[in-house]
Amino acid sequence: MIKVLLVDDHDLVRTGVRMILEGQTDIKVVGECADGESALKAFKKLRPDVILMDVNMPGAGGLEATSRLRQLDKKVRVIILTIHAKAPFPKRLLDAGANGYLTKGCAKEELVNAIVSVYRGQRYIGGDIAQQLALSLLPGATHSPFDDLSAREMEVMMLLVQGDDLKHIAKQMHLSPKTISTYKYRLYEKLEVESGVGLVRLAMTHGIIEDSINA
Repeated sequence: MIKVLLVDDHDLVRTGVRMILEGQTDIKVVGECADGESALKAFKKLRPDVILMDVNMPGAGGLEATSRLRQLDKKVRVIILTIHAKAPFPKRLLDAGANGYLTKGCAKEELVNAIVSVYRGQRYIGGDIAQQLALSLLPGATHSPFDDLSAREMEVMMLLVQGDDLKHIAKQMHLSPKTISTYKYRLYEKLEVESGVGLVRLAMTHGIIEDSINA
C-alpha cells in the first residue's frame, strides 16, 4: 500500500484528488495539509511514501517545503501538483529535490501513474512539463529574469508576492528580519524593480503568479 500525503491550501482540490486516489486498491491517503509547515509536521508523524505538493500556499510554499523535507530525509518522495507549467517553477522544484512534476490539468490516470512511478524510485514529469523544459533549453528561448535567482531568493520572492511582511517571512524561514530585508533589496536589484507592486507585476508577467496568487 502506497501511503500518500496531500498538501494544498484549497480544500476542493484535496477533496478531488482524494476521491481519485480512494478508487485505487494500492494507494491510501493518510493525511491532508493546507501549507508547507503543516506538511513538515505531518511527514514526521505519518511518514508517507509519497507527498503531493502544491506550489503557492500561505506561509511555507512548495519550494521551501520540498527543500526542507529533503533536509529531513533524503529519501522523501515529492510530486509537485500545481497550475504552474512555466519556467522557472519546474526546474526550481526539481532542483530542490522533487521527484515528479504534474499540472492540475493532468488526467487522473497520469496522476496515479506518477505516484506509482515515484514510489518505485523513478522520476515522473508530465508531458506538458517535459515539453516546456525541453523548449526552455533551446537556443533563442525566452529568458525569464527569475531564472537567475537562487533557490533561497525564489523562496523569499514567493513570500513577498504573497504579501507577507519581513518579520513573518523571517520567522517562516528561520532567519533574521535584517537578512530578509537584504534579500528583498537584492531581489529588487536583480529583477530591476523598485517596489513590491513592481515585483508582483513582474511575477504576473512571467507566469510566476496568476491573478490570484493562491491559485
